[in-house]
Amino acid sequence: MSRPHVLLSAAVSLDGCLDDTGPERLLLSGAADFDRVDAVRAAHDAILVGAGTLRADRPRLLVNSAERRAKRVADGLPAYPLKVTVSASGDLDPGDPFWTTGGARLVYTTDSGAPLARERVGAVADVVALGPAVDWAGLLDDLGARGVHRLMVEGGARVHTQLLQLGLADELRLAVAPLVVGEPDAPRLFGPGAYPGGPRSRMRVLDTERVGDVVVTRYAPTVPGTTGAATAADRHWLRLACDLAADCPPSRTAFSVGAVIVAADGTELARGHSREAGDPVVHAEEAALAKLPADEPRLATATVYSSLEPCARRASRPKPCARLIVDAGVRRVVTAWREPDTFVPGADGIGVLAQAGVVVAEVPELAEAAVRPNAHLVTTGTHEG
Repeated sequence: MSRPHVLLSAAVSLDGCLDDTGPERLLLSGAADFDRVDAVRAAHDAILVGAGTLRADRPRLLVNSAERRAKRVADGLPAYPLKVTVSASGDLDPGDPFWTTGGARLVYTTDSGAPLARERVGAVADVVALGPAVDWAGLLDDLGARGVHRLMVEGGARVHTQLLQLGLADELRLAVAPLVVGEPDAPRLFGPGAYPGGPRSRMRVLDTERVGDVVVTRYAPTVPGTTGAATAADRHWLRLACDLAADCPPSRTAFSVGAVIVAADGTELARGHSREAGDPVVHAEEAALAKLPADEPRLATATVYSSLEPCARRASRPKPCARLIVDAGVRRVVTAWREPDTFVPGADGIGVLAQAGVVVAEVPELAEAAVRPNAHLVTTGTHEG
C-alpha cells in the first residue's frame, strides 16, 4: 500500500506570514495565482485542511473551473477532489460551506472526538477515528488505502508544521507575495520546534515561476530519516536509486541496482550503479562507497539508499556489500526490494546489517520500480515487499 504524495501549499508574505491580525482575511495573491491553485487542486485526488482553518476561513475547497471539472470527469474521476479535514475534538460546524458544497468529504478525528463528529457531520461525511490522538502516518495510510495518490494540504499553520516536522511532506509549494506584514502576532506558516536535519538543513529547490505579482517556488525535503520508518525525503532518494538502476548495462547473470549515499544534512555524497564504468562485477553500493575517502567523517551519520537490499554473499569480491557498508561505518540503510533467490538462495543482506546494528528501513511501495530493470531475471511473485 502506497501513501499519497503530500504537497503543502500556501501563500505567505515576505516575512513568512499567512495573514495579518485584522478582522478581514489578508489576500496575499491575485487572480492569476488563484487560477494556478485551482489547477493544482484539479490535479489532486484529495485536499486537506485542519479544523482551525475551516473555522477561521470557511473555505469551500472547490475546483472552480468548469473545464477542469469536465476534464476530471472525462478521466474517470469525480468532478471534485475528496475534501478532508482533521479535528481532534470533532467539534465541526455542519453549516460551514465545506460540508454543503463540492463532492465527497472525510473527517479524521480521535476516539474521543468521533462521537461528536458523527453527530455533527456524519450525515454528509465519513468519519474515521485514528486512536487516542491524531496519527498523521495512520491518516496517510488510510488515504492510500482509499486510492488517494496525491494529497494537497492547504493549511493551517499547525497542520503544515506537524507534517513537515514528522518528515511526511513530499513537497512544499509557496507563493510569496511582495509585501511585509510586520505584526509580531500575525500567524506564520511554520511554528517552532524540531525539524528533520536541524536548523541548518537545506531543502532542494525544484522550480520557481512568477505568477502575477507573486513568486511561486517548489521545494522538496532532502534530509534522511533516522529510524526504521521511511520519511518523504527517504522515498525521494530511494526513487533516485531506482532510477539509477536503469543506467546499468544489461545482464542475464546479475541484478541491475542503483545506490545513493546521503549525509545527515541532506547532501548527496556519492552515487553508483551495477557494472558502472565498464566493471562487469562491481555492485552499486560498492561503486558509490569507492568514490568517498575511507575516513569520510559524514559516513557515520549517512544513509545508504539501495534499490535492492545489499548483498550478503558474493563470489566476485572478497566482501559483500552489506559488509562493506558496515565496515564503512554507515549505520542506516533504506531499500525497496529484498533479494530473490535468483542467484543466491537465502540471501539476507538486511539480516547482516541488522546484526551489526545498522538501522534498515524498507519501502515496499517502491519495489516495483526496483524490479522493473530486472524484469527479465525474475518472475511474478519472486520478489518480497
